[in-house]
Amino acid sequence: MTFPAMPIKILTTFILIIGAAAAVRGADMSERFQARTYTSKKYSTLPYRLLVPPNYDKGKKYPLVLFFHGVGERGTDNRKQLYCGLDIFAGENRMKRYPCFIAAPQCPVETKWAEVDWKAARHTMQNDPTPPLAMSIEIVADLQREFSIDTGRIYVTGYSMGGFATWEAIQRWPDLFAAAVPVCGGGDEALAPRLVHMPIWAFHGALDSIVNVRRSRNMINAIVRAGGMPRYSEYTLITHLCWNFTYTDDAMFDWLFKQKK
Repeated sequence: MTFPAMPIKILTTFILIIGAAAAVRGADMSERFQARTYTSKKYSTLPYRLLVPPNYDKGKKYPLVLFFHGVGERGTDNRKQLYCGLDIFAGENRMKRYPCFIAAPQCPVETKWAEVDWKAARHTMQNDPTPPLAMSIEIVADLQREFSIDTGRIYVTGYSMGGFATWEAIQRWPDLFAAAVPVCGGGDEALAPRLVHMPIWAFHGALDSIVNVRRSRNMINAIVRAGGMPRYSEYTLITHLCWNFTYTDDAMFDWLFKQKK
């Protein structure tokens, strides 16, 4: 059960059957996602994977989802980001119901999507984005030139380190995205007024010992105090690995793909 967040009051969702989070992986993700490398004029290069909608028709407009992985999937192999979270989010049956492009960049080992101390109670967003985050946004623009993408239905989601990336992306580029699903992350609470008109549904595990659940609670409440109406779901019995539940939630997908600028 979910409802738009109110200050201090936190929604909790009891998860009693852990096995319900298991997703059908389907075909090998490396076959379904094109392996690509983006070259930036300002920065360097960034590997990413691209899922093109089945039976892509350039005469139609499709949503695009920018997907940010967590810290454990950093690297240069352009594969790790496929098998944690994304394999659930991009299940074949779900993509048949919600045909869309999915762009999944891979962050280098030595850096982060956002310069944030994940253990801190709060943070202030840096003046400039990290190169991997900036290049991820450039990838979105590049794909819009290449494919028939609905500019009114560009979405962003990510978990853990990618949850922080999701918050930072919408705070830096609020006009780009139609909706956001940050999972077990946190944003700069001082910039909450930028997000009052942004459709947001955030998720976090109440027992998270990696990223404190207060990061999501405080961010949601800051947006509400600024006049926004974000959604927030908290998994009462779950620790950090809560994205399995988020990305198997039919209600979340129904909500996300209904959002449009």
